[in-house]
Amino acid sequence: MTRKLFGTDGIRGEANRPPMDVDTIMRCGMAAGSMFKNGHRPRVVIGKDTRLSGYMVEQALTAGFLSVGMDVLLFGPLPTPAVAMLTRSLRADLGVMISASHNPFHDNGIKLFGPDGYKLSDEQEKEIERLMRADPASLAVAPDKLGRAKRIEDAQARYIEFAKRTLPRGQRFDGLRVVIDCANGAAYKVAPDVLWELGAEVVKIGIEPDGFNINDGLGTTAPQTLQAKVREMRADVGIALDGDADRVMIVDEKGRVIDGDQIIALIATAYAERQLLSGGGVVATVMSNLGLERYLDDLGLELVRTQVGDRYVMERMRAGGYNVGGEQSGHVILSDFVSTGDGLVTALQVLAVVANSGRKVSEVCHLFTPVPQVLENVRINGADPLKDTRVQQVIAEAERRLADTGRLLIRRSGTEPLIRVMAEGDDEQLVRAVVAEIVAAMQPVGVG
Repeated sequence: MTRKLFGTDGIRGEANRPPMDVDTIMRCGMAAGSMFKNGHRPRVVIGKDTRLSGYMVEQALTAGFLSVGMDVLLFGPLPTPAVAMLTRSLRADLGVMISASHNPFHDNGIKLFGPDGYKLSDEQEKEIERLMRADPASLAVAPDKLGRAKRIEDAQARYIEFAKRTLPRGQRFDGLRVVIDCANGAAYKVAPDVLWELGAEVVKIGIEPDGFNINDGLGTTAPQTLQAKVREMRADVGIALDGDADRVMIVDEKGRVIDGDQIIALIATAYAERQLLSGGGVVATVMSNLGLERYLDDLGLELVRTQVGDRYVMERMRAGGYNVGGEQSGHVILSDFVSTGDGLVTALQVLAVVANSGRKVSEVCHLFTPVPQVLENVRINGADPLKDTRVQQVIAEAERRLADTGRLLIRRSGTEPLIRVMAEGDDEQLVRAVVAEIVAAMQPVGVG
């Protein structure tokens, strides 16, 4: 059985429309709650970002969990990694984050964590989908077994202290002027507080959520505002988080973006120098730049690639004993501290390297020259173009032309109705040409 509701990062869609409608959400709560109930009084923790629809999703999930006998602890706005951490810390049987990450406000989603704080496996998600198709009455408990719900008031304070403890004792950021962009999302309170408490001079943007402005011209997918603010304030560094704060991008003092690949390279190098790097390398996805792979190879470190999705990176890290991994998009997993991507914890590690080096961010964080890489998204509106014979022929020819100097990657998005066409190689003109040819071949086949 294949998954129909779950994508690469939980369930996601337009709010108040299937699968993010009240009925489906409540069934998800009932199914997941039934699956994770144990012998003791079961409990689930729920966090969310700042979308207007978060209220609806939170209440529908809560009703589902309560109806199968789970107690519900509600955190309110809190980053995804905080929910993962608190699932373990509070000995919960299940953790839930309500968020559509970097998507606009009209979307929302559900991310699930097991009692160990790790995202659920494909098999566990398939079982939840199976239970969601059952008669709700078969999952509901007797009236005297219903769960209780309450709000946890100190969840943000717990996460702030956790984030600070990921740094070496005595580490401070005094003298650093930091611009933090919280994307009007889940970290709008906690991220500036952490940086200020560690001694930084903090300039804050994206900290006024209104239910509609999450990721609106801000955050990891729109760093232009942060870049301009860093230059305006003559700051030492800028930090951009996404809507649920599991991604991060860094901006140097010149306003240049430092993506997830460069962050992975920096942390892997720092860890290797201190003999803290486990596994003999790092884990990244098929989207990471070939330049990262070549840089690590020169250091005698391995780059292990997985399919796109930070949970697949985490699964490979656990299997191979790696403690650094992530995605070019800014999901960085440091498994010595966290069980999923954590934008704030990653940023703190970068700031520690910068602060201890005594050099500028631009001198510390640009460790390799990326190979030219072109990515185009093709929206699917009809037939699957990847099944078209002509499209297959164009792709095969592109692979032949790139064989010695680069690579081609074509994949379906796990969160949107898109086909992503990516090519990279030493010859930028060739890379652009093959992507353009593939996209053009797809256009007549039910896409737009």
